[in-house]
Amino acid sequence: MRLSVEPTGRTEYGPGVIAELPGFVDSLGHRRAFVVTDRGLRATGIVERVEKILAAAGIEHAVHEDIGPNPSTAELDRGAARLRAFGTATVLALGGGSALDAAKGVSLLAGNPGAAAADADRLWDAAAGLPLIAVPTTAGTGAETNGFGVTEDVCARRKVYIGHASVKPRIAVLDPELTLGLPAGITAATGLDALVHGIESLASRGATPFSAAYATQAVGLVGRWLPVAYRDGGDLEARAELMLGAHLAGHALTLSGLGLVHGIGHALTAHTGTPHGVALAAVLEEVMQFSAAAAGEAYEATARALHVTPAGSAAAIEAVREISGAIEIKRPLRELGVTREEIPEIAAAAVADAVTKNAPRLPSAAEVAELLRSVY
Repeated sequence: MRLSVEPTGRTEYGPGVIAELPGFVDSLGHRRAFVVTDRGLRATGIVERVEKILAAAGIEHAVHEDIGPNPSTAELDRGAARLRAFGTATVLALGGGSALDAAKGVSLLAGNPGAAAADADRLWDAAAGLPLIAVPTTAGTGAETNGFGVTEDVCARRKVYIGHASVKPRIAVLDPELTLGLPAGITAATGLDALVHGIESLASRGATPFSAAYATQAVGLVGRWLPVAYRDGGDLEARAELMLGAHLAGHALTLSGLGLVHGIGHALTAHTGTPHGVALAAVLEEVMQFSAAAAGEAYEATARALHVTPAGSAAAIEAVREISGAIEIKRPLRELGVTREEIPEIAAAAVADAVTKNAPRLPSAAEVAELLRSVY
């Protein structure tokens, strides 16, 4: 077997590391920063903290906080227009996965005058975007590890992948202090996303020994510390370990790709606006059961990472069910706003999603529809 693996990039990890942001900006050759964040983060005090750190070091900056929970192509276009007006700078992606994904798109579009987010499929070979630093404020998406993001084409009611090698964050700044006090519901949704990243990375058709190493560590860390962080949002050790686990899961999925849980999750979110992690939780154990015959070794590795015996698919599924229960995240589809009439459309969208083609067992739309009805 011959394998080629890209370098993982620079990671700065530890409580308080956010204070070193000016040096990180300097290291990328700029004294200017364009901060991309979501509309709600300022209320936490984090945006103001970052602004003060940058200002104290003489870093000229602007803050763009027009990003929603499921960023649309229109939001990316608005951000890119503002960045073009601001001028050349380091892009500082600050927030959860939506803000980080949006920042990548904004950076790429700003480097390609005249391009629009609707051109996403044609931008993978475009000119380079501006250099990017990622500062996640949740522990889940792993968006700081790769150069692609997910945006929503509202008109087409589908998720669109936008990315380029140039917008893979040059530096990932992991400060668990930024996640202290994160609401329990957000902790659960983002943490469950990280757990799924690890599990699907182990089971995916694109899995390699490198991705499996990241994924195994990620599943172990997230499985242990997510329930702790959910119970006590102020536990810094739990927050730090969960953030590290989510970051490793991001590296895993970047190498291996994901699978059917994410294919369904994307479709559910596009149709109902359900938070990503909640959408994944609705079908996680059921997809694992559907895939078990084709993913036995991967689920055995999952069970071992979660320290359950005897290791095997049944043990892994039960352990995941217990974690979902501990963080109170699983909901039937009817509570997420899905109607029975929408199920065939959602199933078709899930099968068409690019990540589903990486699943260990390839489903038909009819099989996905049956699975969705089982959790209705």
